[in-house]
Amino acid sequence: MVPCHPNLARHTQESYASALDVHIIPRLGDTRLQALTTEMISDTRAEMAAAGVGEPAIRKVLTVLQSILERAVEWRHLDSNPVRAVRKPGQHRTRVVRPLPPKTIEMMRAHLLVSDRQLDATLVTVLAYAGLRPGEAIGLRWHDVGERTILVERSVAFGQLKPTKTGSVRTVRLLAPLADDLYEWRRATARDAETDLVFPAPDGSPWNADRARNWRKRTFAEAAAEAGVATVRPYDLRHSFVSLLIAQGATVVEVARQAGHAPTMTLSTYAHLFDEHDDSSRLPAEQQIRLARLAVVSPEVSVLCPRSRPDLTPETAKPRRSGASEEPSIGLEPMTPSLPWKCSTN
Repeated sequence: MVPCHPNLARHTQESYASALDVHIIPRLGDTRLQALTTEMISDTRAEMAAAGVGEPAIRKVLTVLQSILERAVEWRHLDSNPVRAVRKPGQHRTRVVRPLPPKTIEMMRAHLLVSDRQLDATLVTVLAYAGLRPGEAIGLRWHDVGERTILVERSVAFGQLKPTKTGSVRTVRLLAPLADDLYEWRRATARDAETDLVFPAPDGSPWNADRARNWRKRTFAEAAAEAGVATVRPYDLRHSFVSLLIAQGATVVEVARQAGHAPTMTLSTYAHLFDEHDDSSRLPAEQQIRLARLAVVSPEVSVLCPRSRPDLTPETAKPRRSGASEEPSIGLEPMTPSLPWKCSTN
């Protein structure tokens, strides 16, 4: 027999194994292969629905079962696949995307900075202002951060570097406020070589599954709760980046290219945001972020006003990236004591 080598990501394999252990084996595990019928599979589907199993889970169970029995047909243990004739639940989005506004992102960032967690604060802004998937963000190396763009060519899953979800490489425009955040984080970290990970584990390696899970459930959840959005996930910040692009007038194709998925998926996922957008109220993404950052009153967070910090001298500062703007280019006055908040100088 030729060994089977599944061409699936590890998390997908684990998801399918869960469907097998939780739903398929308890319901059909004692049934002989040749005794399985379409009617029996239909009854199983109805039983799951009556038990409150959601449509996405039912669809996954039927998909896994169909794949198993398809192999049985190939090996001539069955004449036909009884799952083929069973209607699967439609694959559709069950909840509307509701992007977090920049002010909420800035509240999360400020909370993390006050708590002396600059890596975490910068990771939040990379997710929200570059639209990277969490695995793509923790797979970034410093040489991926250019003057005007971020190169996205890898991801991290279970502590291993791998290609992106779609297997493609893309570039994302590096917004000036995010360039400033990355510059400040690179100055602060001891791992700033070109090939170092931007967000490494303490030993410099990629995050493993436990570290990623703990970050999501503890650090990120705490910052989200402080900002009043307790149910948000790290992946949801990706929607915030898309909403920034739509608000400044980007087309479906432009949004899809930077988000890293097909235009059809972009339109089906964000159609309500495109419909809500008014061309007369376009606002550049950088301006949206700058205004939100200025609106968050955090006098303890000295990094919000890096130019007021006495430790930033020509002798101690690393060369500033030319892509990062020195002052907000949105027609605002420079940061002065006349603003309704002031920066810390400690």
